[in-house]
Amino acid sequence: MEKLGSLYEKYRLGPRAAIITDETVARLYGEPVCQNLRAQGVEKVLFSIPPGEDQKSLQTAERLYTRLLEAGLDRHSAIIALGGGVIGDLAGFVASTFLRGIAYVQIPTTLLAQVDSSVGGKTGVNHPLGKNLIGTFHQPRLVLVDPAVLRTLPEREMWSGLAEVIKYGLIRDPMLFQRLEADLEDFAKSPEKLVEIIARCCAIKAAIVSADERESGQRKILNFGHTVGHAIEAASGYQLRHGEAIAWGMLAAAQLSHRKTGLSTAELDRIERLLQRVPKPSLGDLSVKTVLELLRRDKKTHDGRVQFVLLRALGDPLLCDAITELELRKTLQTL
Repeated sequence: MEKLGSLYEKYRLGPRAAIITDETVARLYGEPVCQNLRAQGVEKVLFSIPPGEDQKSLQTAERLYTRLLEAGLDRHSAIIALGGGVIGDLAGFVASTFLRGIAYVQIPTTLLAQVDSSVGGKTGVNHPLGKNLIGTFHQPRLVLVDPAVLRTLPEREMWSGLAEVIKYGLIRDPMLFQRLEADLEDFAKSPEKLVEIIARCCAIKAAIVSADERESGQRKILNFGHTVGHAIEAASGYQLRHGEAIAWGMLAAAQLSHRKTGLSTAELDRIERLLQRVPKPSLGDLSVKTVLELLRRDKKTHDGRVQFVLLRALGDPLLCDAITELELRKTLQTL
C-alpha cells in the first residue's frame, strides 16, 4: 500500500482522486492512503459509507454521485475503491457511470476481494430481486493487492475468502486444490502464507478475463458455485457472507456434477470433505421454494434455462443448462 502514490503517478491517474471506502476500513487504512496521495501532490477527498451488503444499491450510488459533483471531480479525476467486495463493486459502478466513465483503482482489503472481485472489471449494485442485477464491465487501471492488510481481517471474512480460493482449485488448478487439502486451516490463521496463493488466483482470473472480458464463453466458468450460492445469499437476507454462500453453492454444483457430468465418486468425496472444513452457518431456516424463485431470476439465465457450471473432473469445468427443477430441488433439500 506504501507504493500507491508512485503507482498513481506512473499510471497518470489525474490530479484529483476520490477515495470510496466504508467506515471500518477508513479507520484502519484511510489515513495511510491519503498520506501516500498527498506526498505525490494528488488532491484527494475521502468518502466513507456504513459497511454492509445493503449499501450496494442505486440509492447509495446516487448519494456518491452528488458528493463527487460537489467535490468538483471531472473526467480527468480518478476513484479509488478501498475495501472489500461491496466497496469494489459499488465504487467501480460509480466510476463506470459518473460522467460516462472515469478511471478507477482497486485496493482490495479482504481476501475474497483480493483473489476475485477486484480483478476482471465487473461492477454492480444489487436489486431487491437479486444480487448484482445492475452493473457494467469497467476495467480498473490498477489493482493494488497488499496481503499485509489481511492481518486486521476478522476470521469469518478470512474463511469467506478461502471459499473463493477453493473455487480456483476446482475449475483450473488441481495442484492448488491439493495444497488447500493439506493446509487449509493453516492458511486461515496465517495470512503471510497466502501471498503465493493470492498471486496464483489473480493469475488464473486475469488469464480467463483476458480471453473473454464480457463473459460470452470461457469467463462463465468463474461462476462455479455462484448460481446456487447467490440465491442462497439473497434468501438469507445477506446474513451469510458471500464466501459462505458460495461454499454451499459449490457443494450443490459438485453433487450435480456427480449426477450429470461424470464427476467421479472419489473426486466428489474430496470436494465435499474440503468444503465441509469451511465454517458456515446452517441452511436449515431457508426455504427451498424461495431459493428456487431467486434462481429463476439469475442474470445467467438463457432462454428461460438456468445455466450451471459443473465439473467433469477437478480442473475440467463445463456449462450445463440441462438441470431439471426436480434435480435442483432434491439437491437443495440435501443441503
